[in-house]
Amino acid sequence: MSTDETSRFVRLKVELVLEVADAEALMGAALQRVAEDEAMPAEERAHAEHAVQEDEAEAVAYLVDPFDLVGDVPGAELVQASWSSEQVDYDPDSPDWDLDEDDDAEGGEERE
Repeated sequence: MSTDETSRFVRLKVELVLEVADAEALMGAALQRVAEDEAMPAEERAHAEHAVQEDEAEAVAYLVDPFDLVGDVPGAELVQASWSSEQVDYDPDSPDWDLDEDDDAEGGEERE
C-alpha cells in the first residue's frame, strides 16, 4: 500500500495473564465499579453483582476497560473495543504460554 492507501486503523492485540492474590479485594472493587455505573439498568446490575461474586474472571472484566489503555494516546481515538476474561491454568514454563509465537507470523510490532 502506498501512503495514500494505508489504512488509518490499527488493531492492537493485548494478552495478559493476571494472578489474583486477593479475591475479596478484587470482588469488592468490581462490586463498587458496578454500583457506581449510573447507566446500568437495575436488572443488569443485579446480574453483574452476582457474576462478580461468583467468578474472579468476571470481576476482572468489570474492572478492565480498553479505553484506559489508549485513552491518552495522542492523535488516536478508540473506535471499537471488545474484551473477555476467563480463568486459566497457567504454567509460565509451558511452551503453550509463549506469547512471542504469534507475533512473528503476523508481522506486528511487539512491545514489552
